[in-house]
Amino acid sequence: MAEKNLSGNAELQLGIEEKQGRGDSLAGAESSREWYSRGYLPHCDRIGLLQSITFRLADSLPQDVLKRLELEIAYVAKERRELHRRKLIEKYMDSGMGCCALKHPVVADMVQSAFLSFDGVKYRLIAWCIMPNHVHVLIEPLIEVRKIVQSWKSFTGRWVMRRNAELELGVPGKSLWMREYWDRYIRNEGHLHTVIEYIHQNPVKARLCQFPESWRWSSAYPGTLSPNVMPKRII
Repeated sequence: MAEKNLSGNAELQLGIEEKQGRGDSLAGAESSREWYSRGYLPHCDRIGLLQSITFRLADSLPQDVLKRLELEIAYVAKERRELHRRKLIEKYMDSGMGCCALKHPVVADMVQSAFLSFDGVKYRLIAWCIMPNHVHVLIEPLIEVRKIVQSWKSFTGRWVMRRNAELELGVPGKSLWMREYWDRYIRNEGHLHTVIEYIHQNPVKARLCQFPESWRWSSAYPGTLSPNVMPKRII
């Protein structure tokens, strides 16, 4: 296995911690297009920075569930609400709500092929898992993350909607995917392995299989991931 030192992730996290420790704002860094904020943590869309990405089907969380979720987080401290909201959303998604079009083998195969198609061109694919109504992907981007996600959604969305009736997927409306996505950069080597473990264990946690290696649409499945893709070191 080829070793690659991805020190940029560790240096980025150290810089953030130093700024937060002094009470300084991230305004200077956020003036760059690579920085943005979605709530509880700053995010960075930087080429070469390992990113954990999650996006879901448009109908994966019905409106009544979203309303209930907001009531649940109303009593959580403001600075922790976004994190708590994300955890609850992941919990609800794992319960298998919505049309779950991704559980159709043909659709799951296509989405997995889309991830593999530009591996080494637009990104280095490290780990992934395709669940019935959402996906998790861990990559080292070679272009902007937002462009990568947009290309995935655009291609797979058009493909599925053209075959919605034929495959009896039951996708409502005109869009397959929710417009937004979650992303979080990898802080260090320990965080890297925690994220990979989370991705691979998701089907087990959702009771879709007994072992991660049994889930066909995951990098844990035997034979799906080149040993040269996984970095041995991040710091």
